[in-house]
Amino acid sequence: MNKPLLLSLAAAVLLGTNLNAASMYERFEAMEKEMQKLKQEITALKAQKTPKKVVAKKAIGAEDDEAENEDEEAVASSDTAKTSPTIEAVLSREDDEEEEDEDEIASTEDRLFDLEEAVSEMNRNTSGSHLKFQVDYRFAIENMDYEMADGSRAKNDAFMTNRLWIDMGYKATNNLSFIGQLAYNKAFGARSGASDPTSSSLEGFDWIANENAYDDTIRVRSAYFLWQDQEFMGLDIPWTFSIGRRPSTNGALVNLRDDDVASSPIGHAINVEFDGLSSQFTLNKEWGTSVKLCLGRGMSNAAPKFANTPYTDVDNISGGNSNIDLAGLIFTPYDDRQYKISSMYYYANNLIDVVDATDYTKGFDTVGGLHTGVVYVSSKGIGKNLGAFLEDTTVFASFAMSKTDPKNGAPQGMLGSTDSETGTSFWLGTQFPSLISDDGKWGLEYNHGSKYWRSMTYGEDTNIGSKLAARGDAYEAYFTEYLVDDILSMQLRYTYIDYKYSGSNGFFGNQSGTPMTMDEANAAGMGGSVVDKAQDIRLYIRYRY
Repeated sequence: MNKPLLLSLAAAVLLGTNLNAASMYERFEAMEKEMQKLKQEITALKAQKTPKKVVAKKAIGAEDDEAENEDEEAVASSDTAKTSPTIEAVLSREDDEEEEDEDEIASTEDRLFDLEEAVSEMNRNTSGSHLKFQVDYRFAIENMDYEMADGSRAKNDAFMTNRLWIDMGYKATNNLSFIGQLAYNKAFGARSGASDPTSSSLEGFDWIANENAYDDTIRVRSAYFLWQDQEFMGLDIPWTFSIGRRPSTNGALVNLRDDDVASSPIGHAINVEFDGLSSQFTLNKEWGTSVKLCLGRGMSNAAPKFANTPYTDVDNISGGNSNIDLAGLIFTPYDDRQYKISSMYYYANNLIDVVDATDYTKGFDTVGGLHTGVVYVSSKGIGKNLGAFLEDTTVFASFAMSKTDPKNGAPQGMLGSTDSETGTSFWLGTQFPSLISDDGKWGLEYNHGSKYWRSMTYGEDTNIGSKLAARGDAYEAYFTEYLVDDILSMQLRYTYIDYKYSGSNGFFGNQSGTPMTMDEANAAGMGGSVVDKAQDIRLYIRYRY
């Protein structure tokens, strides 16, 4: 057997047993590619083994045309000619060699068949013919401390959680894929909210169903199909389309701290789960210019299953709320993998607030809509030829603005006002190489929000509340280090929030979203329930494979 083929077979076997590959899905893709390469090598080997008998016969036919030259050569080397084998003898010998070559090809094909069978068996044993799975488990322990407006304190010295994500996906064709994720998130030894039934109605709120430490139920965090194509209606415009339960948490910029691949929404303004669709079009490949349309539904206005008319509108029923729908556009004018400029605008209608801030079980009121825009710039690397440290450093700056759109005739206004109010927020951050290891990443971030700033970042992975929603100042430092390749990692993170106004983590109406200074909260007798400052020290250990 020829050497390249032996090497290819060895590589295929190694790929099938390599425990350090990035993922099972990638290993199977690599093995499938290797099988294709082996088939091509078999074809090439057959082509190289053209029967020498045919070559010899061609040589006999060519003798007539070159008779004169060959006669002269024969005279000049008559002694040699006497000892040279006859054409018949050559053909007889070539018959034997051809049989050996055919035996070699047959043997190689048998080996290839055996390898294909082994791969198929491995596929069946690992569900490789169906969904590909990956596991992401995280243990975290946190020390949380709150200082209230009246000076009192609330804290938890060691809040421990288990979080499990089960990723699954299958690429049915070159264009069509399915992607899903199951999630489990629970505090050690307890179902969060079990001892406080007045707050349990919010624990399962759909925007954060998998983002808060709730119970021991495994839920669907995302499930959608994805269509990808290099042409749109005959035009050289790569595009995608997907619909389902969306991967809309840990978006751009937030993903740096969370050590995740970014989802599409810009995390400064959106970090919640939702159901909907999206479609992206790449307008200029050289510049990385793209536009993405996103549509989603955050709450459905529908009667329950056993109502007189199941799943119809319930606006005429006391306590019923309208559908909450969101439409957004993400426009990226430039992205060359180092420098990126991106922006996002969305409008969410029929937003809600609790009817009674002291009793959340009374349900919600529909209060109005919200316009939100955000733009950011980022650089993966500072300059060139300035050293590896700066070249591996990421810096970014983001600016966001929100504007309320109160509903006429609503029982309450929005954010403590019946007028349209504008809020702003800015966010600065950097991530740089570890100072103690080769692969670690450290980061520093700061953000500030104004009095009427309102984001939809309830799903942010910060248990003391979304720092990006803060009406005030937030500071954060984190250290991510890898313990075993990229499989086992740890992170130490410190978050400090200094609120200037209350309501940062409330909803959109006057009950829970009204901004008050700490002095105003004390004057209203609410100082014991309004957080002035909050800090969180978190250590996690994370396994991903």
